[in-house]
Amino acid sequence: MFTGLIQAQGIIQPLGRDRFQIRIPPAQGASLLAEMAMGDSVAVDGVCLTVESLLPDGFVATASPETLTRTTLGSRNEASTYVNIEPSLQVGSKLGGHFVTGHVDGVGRLIRSVATDRAWEMTFGSLSGLSEVWEQNIARYLIPKGSIAINGISLTIAECDASGSWFQCAVIPVTYHETNLSHLQEGNWVNLESDILGKYVNKLLHHPSHHTSEHDISLSFLAEHGYL
Repeated sequence: MFTGLIQAQGIIQPLGRDRFQIRIPPAQGASLLAEMAMGDSVAVDGVCLTVESLLPDGFVATASPETLTRTTLGSRNEASTYVNIEPSLQVGSKLGGHFVTGHVDGVGRLIRSVATDRAWEMTFGSLSGLSEVWEQNIARYLIPKGSIAINGISLTIAECDASGSWFQCAVIPVTYHETNLSHLQEGNWVNLESDILGKYVNKLLHHPSHHTSEHDISLSFLAEHGYL
């Protein structure tokens, strides 16, 4: 489990088709590296990976075929690129973002990035139209003021269209400069993870168990089970 608050930027480089080395500059991640151990879960651009070997300045991890298919890791070439790094949430740690699992739901593209006086207004969407994956895993969970993880970053949705084909986030300067959002160009792919709380509510409303009928779902039912 993660929070979507990035602690460092690393540099990822493929070691073949499914293995990657992630190096973290000591100036950014000295304390993070000092606490890292074999078997730890680390979010790399929002993808939960397991540390399988340690390097003096980073670690090596392997991605499963499903992960390569569903995330931007599958399109990495030989060039080194920046990725966002977050270690897993520890019991008792502050939860400053939102609950992020590290299980990416799909990818989207940066459509537009506009700098304003106080933020960067960044618009993301599926340039191939409302594909089944986008519609089922992303679009249905897009709501204004809702949460979404973009490359592992916890962000708030400022607005979106009715069909969910695009959404916009206002990114403050500290988030923009301390994550790889500042390296994105229009058309670049990003990893997206929808809000897990929205997924559970959707499950309750549309796929009731044999103990509950659709008519039993109410505000009091959701409150009783901790969703309100």
